[in-house]
Amino acid sequence: MDNVIWWIRKDIRLSDNQVLKRCLEKSNLVTPVFIMDPKLIKQDAKPRKNFLFEGLKKLDQDLRSRGNKLILRYGDPEKELQTVIEETNSKLILAEEGFSPYAQKRDQKIKSKLPVEFIKGSVVFHPLQISKSDGSPYKRYSAYKNVWLEQKLPDNYSWQPPERFENNININITDLPNTYHDPNFFPGEEEALKKLNQFITKNIFVYESKRNVLFAKGTSMLSPYLRFGMLSIRKVLDQINLAMEQACNEEAINGCRTWLQQLIWREFYISVLFNFPENLKLSHNPHFRSLAWRDNEKLFEAWKLGNTGYPIIDACMRQLLETGWMHNRGRMIAASFLTKDLLMNWKLGEKWFMENLIDGDPAANNGGWQWVAGVGVDAAPYYRIMNPIVQGEKFDPKGEYIRKWVPEMKLVPLDYIHQPWLMPLDIQKDAKCIIGKTYPYPVVERKSARQRALNVYKLAKESYYKKNYI
Repeated sequence: MDNVIWWIRKDIRLSDNQVLKRCLEKSNLVTPVFIMDPKLIKQDAKPRKNFLFEGLKKLDQDLRSRGNKLILRYGDPEKELQTVIEETNSKLILAEEGFSPYAQKRDQKIKSKLPVEFIKGSVVFHPLQISKSDGSPYKRYSAYKNVWLEQKLPDNYSWQPPERFENNININITDLPNTYHDPNFFPGEEEALKKLNQFITKNIFVYESKRNVLFAKGTSMLSPYLRFGMLSIRKVLDQINLAMEQACNEEAINGCRTWLQQLIWREFYISVLFNFPENLKLSHNPHFRSLAWRDNEKLFEAWKLGNTGYPIIDACMRQLLETGWMHNRGRMIAASFLTKDLLMNWKLGEKWFMENLIDGDPAANNGGWQWVAGVGVDAAPYYRIMNPIVQGEKFDPKGEYIRKWVPEMKLVPLDYIHQPWLMPLDIQKDAKCIIGKTYPYPVVERKSARQRALNVYKLAKESYYKKNYI
């Protein structure tokens, strides 16, 4: 019986793994291989690397309990796969299809030289499957979502590998570096399923009302597990369907529906980047490609480090630096502040997020930044500018999130928690929060910053029309 190579990429799990399932249909001898591509590893944020490496260790433990083991290699995927083929005398490589521009280019090249079969697995529907009648991709989320929901969902969510599937080939294994466990995100399939169960049995039913509250644990916290395929998106859908059956009131039903719609956003952004790979370098909307962004390193540093003088922005950015994660509402507020209030290029923020996020994904990150900046396929209008004061009051009404991540404001009274610069000096002293000394003054004045952004965006749009249509 010929050996089959399971080339692991974003499917670091055993259950409901369509690639592993296909491998075992071909042969009982499966060689699991993960290749650390230096081009990707070099770009990965430290939290992401730690999460990935620890997840691979967990996968190796699961494989060894079934009489197998994980083969790790470091280097160019094509060369390393060729070596493993020769070492194992394999005739076939099976892998989960990748949809990023880099993955598409890499895989096309490898497929032309090696016996590789790619299988859909990281998405419910292939980016080419959800399209308009003329075959062109959707650029609006609402239209994409409606067609997505009309599709027949896949079944067989509960597939599990056999108790034993062996690899009788003795080849070299590259050791993973030592890393640390993030207390917020323990890696591995077991932890992913545990988090999913906790969310499905409780928080999903109040998701609609709690998901934007920054201090509440209203979100699933599953994004890193989906990012690395430690959790099957099909399994998630199965659990949503079960939750819908158990929902006993309108609030619970809305919670299930809203979470499903958030997962569809994930697939929408994968589809967008698959069909428009140039979005990684350019604003999708040509109206704003020549927009007059500001260049101010001092302001950018203040934003990155959480020293803008706007408490909700600073709390969000400090949470990112300390944990490698940020609430999605926080990501939108912080992105709006950089691109609109500071009028700085969205690509700077996109890069910073990718350098720090444990769940950093090119498609979701790029799509989210272009949406907030108002320059993407399905973007918020350019004149929609999030007010950080109002956002703080609405989504951190008691100031709990701010006090957790901005300790200088721990004693600031609630009346001033969102606008500490309004505190009288005696209250500043009592709160041990002296504006301009222990906590910064606002780096911009909101009203003028908002008007500046409106003017610059409007000018860019008018200039485009004059250049191209007049």
